Amino acid sequence: MQKLLVVFSILTVISASRPVFASEEPKHEGTESEEHNPTEVIFEHILDSHEWHIISIGEKDISLPLPVILWDNGSLVVFSSSHLHHGESYNGYQIGVGEEYEGKIVHTDSNGQIDAVPLDFSITKNVVALLFSATLLLLIFIPLAKRYKKRGNQAPKGFQGFIEPVIQFVIDDIAKPNIGEKRYLRYTPYLLTVFFFIFINNVMGLIPFFPFGANITGNIAVTMTLAVFTLIIVNFSGNRNYWRHVFATPGVPFWLMPIMIPVEIIGILSKPFALMVRLFANITAGHIVVLSLVSLIFIFKTVFMSPVSIAFVLFMDVLELLVAALQAYIFTLLTALFIGMAVAEAEHH
Repeated sequence: MQKLLVVFSILTVISASRPVFASEEPKHEGTESEEHNPTEVIFEHILDSHEWHIISIGEKDISLPLPVILWDNGSLVVFSSSHLHHGESYNGYQIGVGEEYEGKIVHTDSNGQIDAVPLDFSITKNVVALLFSATLLLLIFIPLAKRYKKRGNQAPKGFQGFIEPVIQFVIDDIAKPNIGEKRYLRYTPYLLTVFFFIFINNVMGLIPFFPFGANITGNIAVTMTLAVFTLIIVNFSGNRNYWRHVFATPGVPFWLMPIMIPVEIIGILSKPFALMVRLFANITAGHIVVLSLVSLIFIFKTVFMSPVSIAFVLFMDVLELLVAALQAYIFTLLTALFIGMAVAEAEHH
């Protein structure tokens, strides 16, 4: 982890040759200020990007450029995303437009036609936010683990006492009942990691200022990765009884096996798929609702809409705090349930 942070720091320094820039949108003569586009604002927040927008002051957008890392025709290309600001082109590379290339970095020829779409390994806003949340988790739980090791079974103090009930909740109400007394300790580290990772990133996404506010758990690539980890752990933990129910379901006639086996395999894949979509959809929907309520002020163009909009936003933010904890709980609970089903022994009568 330390090596990863060092590499990230070096790349960020390289990227920040123009570290934080303020850009001014051109004003069209004879026109008033542009109409507020809530769709553009919402998608700018919930989608990933190659720069981190910090704040807008008047017509100036203050953003943090991030490293662009491309693999194009067998060569590595690294430069700052500040070179691509506002549709600019850098050595033929630019951010594509249109449904097919929206948000992707493409390479264009001398006529401006797209001739290649390089592999993109850039450090985007979500990657930076993930590194930040991972660092935060390490800073919280490494000292906490040392304190547990040092104090043993003594009564917890300070921050240890604050977080102890949550850890015990995951162990006593999620791991033990669903996996069983004999095997729960083997899977508890993963369950605790998943719970706190999802919860902390959910809460960070609700804080609207830098370095928070990234929609990490509303990114389907992140939720898919968590679901794939669960899929791997569940199926590698599966015992003989688990696989017998997949390929030779007890009580099912032999002639039904060609139908039942594909159905069981689909069931294996649909469980992590449901985990992925549930977390992604709930978190993304919450962000969209909050931003839509804020946009009402600019859509109606009246200050009298502000109290109504702010009241609803405060209500939704409180509700989203509940959702942040609830979605972490549900993902962890279902993961423990799937593991428990995979390691359960056959009943003998």
